Amino acid sequence: MLFSRKIPWVVKYRPKKIDEIVNQEKAKKLFIEWIDTWVSKKPEKKSALLYGPPGSGKNSLVEAVARERGFELLEMNASDYRRASDIERIAKTSSRVRSLTNTRGKIVLLDEVDGISDAADLGALEAILKLVENTQYPVVLIANNPWSPKLWELRNRCLMIEFRRLTKTDVKKVLRSICASEKLVCDDDAVDYIAERSEGDLRSAINDLEAVGEGFGRVTLSAARALLRARDRDLETFNVVRKILVSRYAWQAKEASTQTDLAPNELIGWIHENLPKQAQDPEDLWRAYEALSRADVYFSRIFKSGNWDLLAYAVDMMTAGVALSIKNEQHKFKWVSYSPPETRRLAAEAKEANRVREDLAKIVATHLKCSTSTVKSDVIPLLKVIFDNNPEYAAKLALGLNLSDSMIIYLSENMGSQIVKHIEKLRQEIRQEARKTMFEQKKSRVSSSTAIAKQSEKKEEKNSKGLENFLKK
Repeated sequence: MLFSRKIPWVVKYRPKKIDEIVNQEKAKKLFIEWIDTWVSKKPEKKSALLYGPPGSGKNSLVEAVARERGFELLEMNASDYRRASDIERIAKTSSRVRSLTNTRGKIVLLDEVDGISDAADLGALEAILKLVENTQYPVVLIANNPWSPKLWELRNRCLMIEFRRLTKTDVKKVLRSICASEKLVCDDDAVDYIAERSEGDLRSAINDLEAVGEGFGRVTLSAARALLRARDRDLETFNVVRKILVSRYAWQAKEASTQTDLAPNELIGWIHENLPKQAQDPEDLWRAYEALSRADVYFSRIFKSGNWDLLAYAVDMMTAGVALSIKNEQHKFKWVSYSPPETRRLAAEAKEANRVREDLAKIVATHLKCSTSTVKSDVIPLLKVIFDNNPEYAAKLALGLNLSDSMIIYLSENMGSQIVKHIEKLRQEIRQEARKTMFEQKKSRVSSSTAIAKQSEKKEEKNSKGLENFLKK
């Protein structure tokens, strides 16, 4: 007896075409333009990083583009392949082997790259960076939150494409379409409830709709409330900040602050960075910063005195205090693009710069036979002057010391690219000179062999003539 296997609705109604991806027009345009450049030539950035909240269509877009553009899709979940050897064996190998089924090539897809731990999964991120650098095909990375400091170098090498959280209207439209296709009776208030609690996650909304529909045979508000438990989950930091700033009530703002793994003293930095983008009315901004500054005072007292009872007051001021300060609803509920705190980016860049500085000091100290502290205090400042003012001589130094591109950029941000070009020119001249020398040596060996052969022939000829004269006598 054969049993028919039921297809989950989230798979059954997954977008098959690019046009079926809901409300991500900007992301679709950027991604399609980037993919199309691979047909004629390789783009400047050989990898794209698609990021945004769950259920916003990141994976669906990649699959739809691969299907419509004729690419073979090779997909792997980075959180399932955490060792560098796994990524190198599967992703790197597959990115170089020519596709047998599709003439346009492949798309290599790595999902959940933000799930890789830089401590537990040692070497995995380095393997992904090598893959991006050496790939012959488009590499697409997907993350919910790409702003972790561990992904700093990866972000710099990728085309960043943001997916926005879907609106309640977008989710409701898809849910009603599914109800019509399944001939399922759905009350408007029930669909509204499911869309509201999904918080823009279309995948979870479809799963909830299917659960209610199969459980009760009809989607009603009472059935939805009875079956679906309130979703209390961690949100991406961007969405936590947005929920705080657009909250109408104090309890909403305070509740949002509990839906993130960030410590309160870290969350206040995110609010501080994005507050001017949401509260554009001067009076709103003044009131909000008054509340935020009081929260900062409480944090200062907590760190000095160790009295953590003050934390509740700090959280109240940075969440409810800020949210209720924004009165202008025209700006309060306007969608704006948020960004991580500038201090995080600067800290990550400073950490990377220190690493490059240490490596550079070790190389120079080895050549000069001195300590790295002497190099950092006395030599590196002089090298920066040289690299800023004499790129040709700097290229010779960099080539002689075998400095990496990051070390060159560290020594001179303005002239770094020009120095790298000079180095490549010098390498070409060295290769040409080497080939010329090899040719001259080969020619010399041939000439010398010819001369020896001639001398040998003359000697043999002389010996033969001497023998003839002897016989004649």
